[in-house]
Amino acid sequence: MTAPYMAAGGLLRVYPATDPTGAGLVWAHGGAFVHGSLDMNESDWVALELAVRGTTVVSVDYRLTTETENRYPAASDDMLAAWGWTRAHAGDLGILPELTAIGGTSAGGNLAAGATLRLIESGSAAPALAVLAYPTLLAEQPEPSPELRAKLDADPAADRFQPDRVRSMYEVYLGGSVVDAPVAAVPGLAGDELLAQFPPTFMVNSDADQLRTSGEAFAERLRAAGREVNVVTEPGTTHGHLNRPDEGPGPRASIERIAARLRDLSIP
Repeated sequence: MTAPYMAAGGLLRVYPATDPTGAGLVWAHGGAFVHGSLDMNESDWVALELAVRGTTVVSVDYRLTTETENRYPAASDDMLAAWGWTRAHAGDLGILPELTAIGGTSAGGNLAAGATLRLIESGSAAPALAVLAYPTLLAEQPEPSPELRAKLDADPAADRFQPDRVRSMYEVYLGGSVVDAPVAAVPGLAGDELLAQFPPTFMVNSDADQLRTSGEAFAERLRAAGREVNVVTEPGTTHGHLNRPDEGPGPRASIERIAARLRDLSIP
């Protein structure tokens, strides 16, 4: 079957690879933990594009947080359920377990990184690769560099993630203060022992995007822990560029980068 289909009681939409390499990707859309769907471009379009490039994608319809329901760990639990289902059905999907990655965009990148930390903590097999696209990984993110600050000042519409807004987003997700939050909810707080076991990581950040400071900080900590990490900042893009595939060359360039890194998994 090559057309996308639903699985796991509606939790997942599977996009079979048209010319499979054996690689698989469990993928989560963004939306600040409270918005988004399997039909948005950074879910559906991304999955379709990666599938035609050889990777079977399992997209997760995780529970969205509301003012009263689905606080952490609901969405994280859904990511773990998706990961477990994908590993259990790898043979049926044409995926090799040792070539299965996890990833996501923005808040979905947070969920992917958080689920990976939970797998490590539990002693379970970690993903072969973490693919993080403009992820949010800290509730209290670092100040932007002068270079980034200048880009944000030149494009006020891109300057959407001031510290208070980001902290509020996490407070809604957690249902309370970010102080002493679980590291799986705020992966940038993970300790060195966990980071030393984190899988190879491929990160694509948007260019004029204050959220990239948390991704860059996480990448630096992974490097300090001796982990393999590759970070690309897609030129000329703003946050969420994979959700706007017709907005310049950036989204398609990012797809090619991600697809190439996933193909590398199948090369001994």
